[in-house]
Amino acid sequence: MITEHALLSVRPGMEDDFEIAFSKAKLIIASMPGFQGLTLSRCIESTATYLLLVEWARLEDHTEGFRGSAEYQEWRGLLHHFYSPFPTVEHYEQILAVPARP
Repeated sequence: MITEHALLSVRPGMEDDFEIAFSKAKLIIASMPGFQGLTLSRCIESTATYLLLVEWARLEDHTEGFRGSAEYQEWRGLLHHFYSPFPTVEHYEQILAVPARP
């Protein structure tokens, strides 16, 4: 499994509109082959900053499948105008996990 990591800097004052748009956009990405799940978190100290973590079965499911799809163009139209600057997206492969104690 691959984790896509993106730190999203939303233009100040547009946070509510971004969250509404993201609620629509999540349906697009969730329909893509290889999609395993996502979390979107809002920073407590800097409320215009969000952390997006998307789980993919394979790197290519994101980089080729999703980004090369017509659905990605719809995703872009919903979300990309909110970002300043545009986020850097990186991919991670888990090497260690420590479960919580019962």
